[in-house]
Amino acid sequence: MKDSKDKPENEENKSKVSRRGFLGASAASAATIAGLGFSGVMTPTEFAEAASKARANSHHTVGPGELDEYYGFWSGGHSGEVRIIGVPSMRELMRIPVFNIDSATGWGLTNESKLIKGDSADILCGDAHHPHMSMTDGHYDGKYVFINDKLNTRVARIRCDVMKTDKMLTVPNVQAIHGLRVQKVPHTKYVYCNGEFRIPQPNDGRDLNDPTKYFTMFNVIDAESMEMAFQVIVDGNLDNTDADYTGRFAASTCYNSEEGVTLAETMRNERDWLVVYDIHAIEKAVKAGKFTTIGDSKVPVVDGRKKAKSQFTRYIPVPKSPHGINTSPDGKYFVANGKLSPTVTIIEIDKLSALFAGKIKERDTVVGEPELGLGPLHTAFDGRGNAYTTLFIDSQIAKWSVEDAIRSYKGEKVNYIKQKLDVHYQPGHNHTTMGETRDADGKYLISLCKFSKDRFLSTGPLKPENDQLIDISGSEMKLIHDGPTFAEPHDCMMVHRSKVKPKKIWTRDDPIFAETVKQAKKDGVTLEGENKVIRKGNKVRVYMTSIAPNFGMSEFNVKLGDEVTVIVTNLDRVEDVTHGFVMTQHGVSMEVGPQQTSSITFKADKPGVFWFYCHWFCHALHMEMRGRMLVEKS
Repeated sequence: MKDSKDKPENEENKSKVSRRGFLGASAASAATIAGLGFSGVMTPTEFAEAASKARANSHHTVGPGELDEYYGFWSGGHSGEVRIIGVPSMRELMRIPVFNIDSATGWGLTNESKLIKGDSADILCGDAHHPHMSMTDGHYDGKYVFINDKLNTRVARIRCDVMKTDKMLTVPNVQAIHGLRVQKVPHTKYVYCNGEFRIPQPNDGRDLNDPTKYFTMFNVIDAESMEMAFQVIVDGNLDNTDADYTGRFAASTCYNSEEGVTLAETMRNERDWLVVYDIHAIEKAVKAGKFTTIGDSKVPVVDGRKKAKSQFTRYIPVPKSPHGINTSPDGKYFVANGKLSPTVTIIEIDKLSALFAGKIKERDTVVGEPELGLGPLHTAFDGRGNAYTTLFIDSQIAKWSVEDAIRSYKGEKVNYIKQKLDVHYQPGHNHTTMGETRDADGKYLISLCKFSKDRFLSTGPLKPENDQLIDISGSEMKLIHDGPTFAEPHDCMMVHRSKVKPKKIWTRDDPIFAETVKQAKKDGVTLEGENKVIRKGNKVRVYMTSIAPNFGMSEFNVKLGDEVTVIVTNLDRVEDVTHGFVMTQHGVSMEVGPQQTSSITFKADKPGVFWFYCHWFCHALHMEMRGRMLVEKS
C-alpha cells in the first residue's frame, strides 16, 4: 500500500477545493468547452454534460503553479546532454550537460567538470542515448541516472540530488557504447552496456583488414565506483540490453551474426540472436581468477562466444536484426523486437536456468512471437498485462496483450492486438510511466518520433523531432500532446516525483568540489569568508566570495601570460540565488549555485582592463555585480 506522502498533491487535496480553485476549475472548464466547439447559451444540463467531457479531456493538464506528477529524463542524443521534462505538462525543466560543453554552467570549462570528465576532458561532443535510473529491489531509488555516449564510448553518472554529472568512464577494449540498463535486483550494483562495433583486439594497428579477428564485448560497470567490473566477449554486434528481476540474467539483442563488415555481408543469415548472460557464473569465474586481459587494460575479460561454447552465455535465435529488448514489469518475460520482422519474440525468463543447465534448447525458451506490424523497435508495459510496441515503418503504436499473444502461439484463436494508434512519424523508443520497474502504473506513454514534417511551424531544412504523449489510463490510447524537440532525444524514462528528492542548495562538503576545497586548504584560504590572491611564479589563484549583489573582490592584478585560476564561493543561502562568473574576452563562464564553490583556469593572454561579471540574474542590482581584472605587461 502506498504511503499518502507519495501521492501527488492533486490527489491528496482533490476533496479540498478552495474558492480560488473552484473558480479556476470553472474557468478552465469553460475554456475547454469553448475549445471543443460549444458556443452560445447552454442550459444547466448541457453545461454540466459539456463540463464533464472537458474534465475528462483535461485531467492531464498541469496549470500555472501546479506541479507535474513525473520527472522525465530525456537523452539529448547528439547534443550530448540529458533533459529533465515535467510529465504530463511536457515542460522542459532543466538541461544537464554531460558529454557536451555548456557555456551557461561552465560544464567542460570549469576545473571541477574537467576532473569529472577525466581522460575525455578534451572531447567536446557526444551522442547520448539511454538514460536509466538506479534501482533497489526493482523500484527506482532516485539516486543516480546513468547515460551512455555512443560516439566516444563513454558512460556517465548523474547525481539526482543535485542533477549534475559526477562520474564519467571511457570503456576500454570496445567501440560505440549503445544499449545501457541497470541491474534491478537486489540493487544497482552494476550498469550493463553494450559495445556495438566489432574491432581488432587489441585495437593497436594490427589485424586491420582481418575481420575474423574482430569482436565486441558486453560491459559491466560498478555503479558506485564507476570503474569496470568485467567484460564478456561475444559474437556479432550488440544492440540494446536489459536485465531481469532476479539479478542473475541480463540479455542483449545482437545483429550481424554473420560477422560481416559491409551491409551485404550482414544480411546473409535468416536469423540473429538474443544473447543471455549468466551474471552469477561470470562473477564466480572472475573471483576465481578465470579470466584474461587485453592489451594494457587490466579489466577481467571472459569468453562468451557462441563458437567457444561458453558457460557464460546462451544465444537464442530470433528474427533478423533485433533491436529493442525489454523486460516485463512482472519479471516473467524478455521481449525482443524484430525491426526487420513484423514480430516480437517473447522469452520466458524462468526457462533460462534450464537452458544454461542444458536441459532445453534455445528456442524452447520462446513462448510467443506475435505479429504486430512493420518495423517493431521497442516495447513498453502498463502493469496491467498490456504491451505497447513502436512500429517504425507503420508510424504506429501497437497495444497488445502479452498473455493473449502467448495463447495464440500455442494455437488458440485469440486476437492479441487491442489497438493501433497513429503517431507522427517513425517512432523509435517509447516508454510508460514507471514502466521499467515493478511499479509500472499505466498512466502515460511517450512516443519519441524521429520526424515531425507538417506538425509544427517550418524551421528550414533542419526540422525538429516530435515527442508525443499518450494517455493509456483507460481502455484506449489517446494522443494528448505533441512537443517539438531538438536533436535527437533518442530515449527517455519517466519516474514518479515521489522517488526523486533534489537538494534546495549545495552543502559545503559536496564531493564535486572537494578537490578545490583541498587546494584552498593548501593555500591557507578559508573559502567561506576570505578574498585573496596567491601568486606562485606565473600561476595565480584568485579566491573570492559572492553574495548578492557583490563579489568579494572588485579588482585584481595579473601579468600578461599568467595562468589564472579564479575560485568563487557563493555565500548566499537562499534557494534559487545562483551567481555566475564570466571574464570578458577570455572564454570564461561558470555557474556558482548557493553554497557552491566553482573554479576555472585560463591564460591572461592580452594586456589591458577586462571586466568580470555575474551572468545569472540574482538581484535588483545584478547589472552592478562586476569587477576588473587588470593585466599588466610583463
